[in-house]
Amino acid sequence: MKIFIASDHAGYDLKEKLRDFLVDLGHEAEDKGPLIFDANDDYPDYVKLVAEAVARNPEGSFGIVIGGSGQGEAIVANRFSGIRAMTFYGPRTPLGDINIEGHHSDDPYEIVRLARQHNDANILSIGARFVTEEEARQAILIFMDTEFSNQERHFRRINKINL
Repeated sequence: MKIFIASDHAGYDLKEKLRDFLVDLGHEAEDKGPLIFDANDDYPDYVKLVAEAVARNPEGSFGIVIGGSGQGEAIVANRFSGIRAMTFYGPRTPLGDINIEGHHSDDPYEIVRLARQHNDANILSIGARFVTEEEARQAILIFMDTEFSNQERHFRRINKINL
């Protein structure tokens, strides 16, 4: 699997570790930057490179973008046609262990699974200020291992996004 990865200054250290983690798993990890730490960099400059690369290779790649909260990174990525970025900022939620349907969930990574199963998310945006390295690794493994459900209702909804 080809993984395109990028960050800003807030996610730089985590990006470096996760890139090596991906390579150790046998994936081709292409670092879209920054290649050196710059406290004054701007995340859109790097996130757009990941989004463009994933959009060009929708069947054979995923993207991972990392910032302080991951929110701005997901917003930038989602501006690109064919991109469906989801934000992960840790397995804890403000509501505790409540899933999006209001039911108790014992799965702290359920949001990652649902984004892949229901939305065919192709970019994982990680909030570096909210996760440990191990939590980010686990989210990446789940993101890459979870298949899109291929249910007609989810195809229909995704097609409505792709205007």
